[in-house]
Amino acid sequence: MRLSQQPNQKARTLNIRPRLFSVDVFRGITIALMILVNNPGGDLYYGILQHADWNGWTLADLVLPFFLFILGAVIPYSLKKRVERGDSRGKIALHIMRRSVILFTLGLLINGFPLYNLSTLRIMGVLQRIALCYFFASIVSLAFDVKKQFIVAVLLPVIYWALMMLVPVPGYGAGVLEKGKNLAAYVDYAVFGQGHLWGPLGTWDPEGLLSTIPAIGTTLIGVLAGWFLKSDHRERAKLVDLLLLGGLLVLVGTVWGFSFPINKSIWTSSYVALTGGIALIFLGCGYYLIDVRKHKSWTKLFLVLGMNAIAVYVFSEIVNSALLSIYVPLVNNTSTSVKNLIYQNLFVPLAGPLNGSLLYALAYLMLWVVVAVILYRKRIFIKIA
Repeated sequence: MRLSQQPNQKARTLNIRPRLFSVDVFRGITIALMILVNNPGGDLYYGILQHADWNGWTLADLVLPFFLFILGAVIPYSLKKRVERGDSRGKIALHIMRRSVILFTLGLLINGFPLYNLSTLRIMGVLQRIALCYFFASIVSLAFDVKKQFIVAVLLPVIYWALMMLVPVPGYGAGVLEKGKNLAAYVDYAVFGQGHLWGPLGTWDPEGLLSTIPAIGTTLIGVLAGWFLKSDHRERAKLVDLLLLGGLLVLVGTVWGFSFPINKSIWTSSYVALTGGIALIFLGCGYYLIDVRKHKSWTKLFLVLGMNAIAVYVFSEIVNSALLSIYVPLVNNTSTSVKNLIYQNLFVPLAGPLNGSLLYALAYLMLWVVVAVILYRKRIFIKIA
């Protein structure tokens, strides 16, 4: 990771905002939701902030596809900037590779913290998926024109659908989409082995290898949105087209979901269409309100989070793991984690188990908002080199 410091407002405007305000605000909202979803105080939590157990979706299931989408939307801006300053395609590809490796490594560091037991280290994860999607979406954007990028974005979910529905899984057959019995789980288990995955006994992973194929499609939807926002189309036309295309994808995802259920854990193609459509609608509205109509007063905290999104996410995950790993002795020779001690003694008495769990998550989010504000005011922006 690389720490950069901009000395003044002019430098900040020139050097770190070659893209739209709405893009950073979108990313900041996504990071805020990610922290809320990942950090309830206790076991009880509102259903909308929990991932669907299997088929179906909640607000929580929009978080990672939103992040991949907005990651893709930034790619056209970063590629154009490097091309304009004279970087060769080979140099750009090496930079893409380096950033992807750093992201993947950070994911491994989060997964292993604090004990780093290599025999049970989860190989895949959120940052690992982000790394792979960033790498392949960037390479596709670098190698192909926009029309071919569109074709790839369509083909990837279709190919994944064909693989999941037509390729037989030993012991289960073709078209089985149950936990641990589908082709994605079989591939992950075959590649990584038991113990290195997320599911029960480390046998399957919601951010697995095969299901990264359609997730790249999600990222490419963002890439196409980025190219479109960079185009010379009129502002109102951009809004209308983003809303129409988003609505079409939501319809496609919903209808496709009847035969290929909407499912985050195996990132089904219907899930790609649905979440991509919602993201397009969200970005279109944000673009029009923030960048066109200049309604920015409510965006500052989200903008601040978005400017150091990866850093805030990484540190929030590490601190949460530390709070869960450090135990405090209690009476009767028992002990509890620091996190549970805080939750049970501060938030449960204040609001009860359910609302206390939400208040804990909100308090934890505000902690990282404060950190992000301090970094922003000091003009410190931690980037992947």
